Amino acid sequence: MRYLKPIIKSMRPHQWVKNFMVFPALLFGGNVFDPLSQIVTFGGFVAFCLISGAVYLFNDLADVERDRVHPVKRLRPIPAGQLPEDVARTAVRVIVALAFALALGLNIISRKVGLDFAGILLAYLVLQIAYSKQLKHVVILDVMCIALGFVLRVAAGSALINVPNSFWMIACTTLLALFLGFGKRRHELTMLADGGKSHRKILQEYSTTFLDQMIAMVTAATVIAYSLYTMSEETIATFADKAVYLPLTIPFVLYGIFRYLYLVHQKEIGGSPTRALLSDKPILIDIALYFLCVVLILH
Repeated sequence: MRYLKPIIKSMRPHQWVKNFMVFPALLFGGNVFDPLSQIVTFGGFVAFCLISGAVYLFNDLADVERDRVHPVKRLRPIPAGQLPEDVARTAVRVIVALAFALALGLNIISRKVGLDFAGILLAYLVLQIAYSKQLKHVVILDVMCIALGFVLRVAAGSALINVPNSFWMIACTTLLALFLGFGKRRHELTMLADGGKSHRKILQEYSTTFLDQMIAMVTAATVIAYSLYTMSEETIATFADKAVYLPLTIPFVLYGIFRYLYLVHQKEIGGSPTRALLSDKPILIDIALYFLCVVLILH
């Protein structure tokens, strides 16, 4: 219990907001008010919080020497000496075991949950380790790996309640994650400048001009993909007459994207999408109104 607080801090609880991406399948799958589906989806959310937290601990152990000379990262529990490295290694093993125990245990709660959810959780863990070890140093592929992490969360949400993965949901998630990823890289490049490149060498492969082109492309693609989803035959077949009102949610998506671009370009606070999403009231209100609108339309 002595090291519980630094362990939790190292697991980056503020980053767990990303794991809410297991919930869209519940929202768009027609099971949002089913108590059992709610329970297993929340259980899947907790499992992803555990596994992602273990990955952050693993990363801090791997980068401890570099972090000790970083102006901000040196304050993290492991490089600061608040959490011994041997304790952190043990914590990683225990947390990973708990995550997979929970993933397999959800099968007891609901027969809809199969081994595919545990398989997706394992794929996510392998991806994050590969990203930490090598892929984060490969230009473009580094951002695509971030996007794949979001896609796996969405796929996990579908596996939890045993509904088919929607092509449109996967496409929109991929494009939105690429948008956030390239926005993050742009902020890092402009704010950290030359000093930051020594800590994150992948930034040497990017330029603001290139990133602005990528952001412009995925921004347009995201809006078009979501707009097409709201009017697609698949959506109409799934939600029947209710689907006719889904295009009313497009303005919320537009505002959210434009607001995030404003934060990146004008306020220069887009380095951490999760922090921006949690601290910016207009975006929080926009997200809340979007989900309220979706629930009222579909359910």
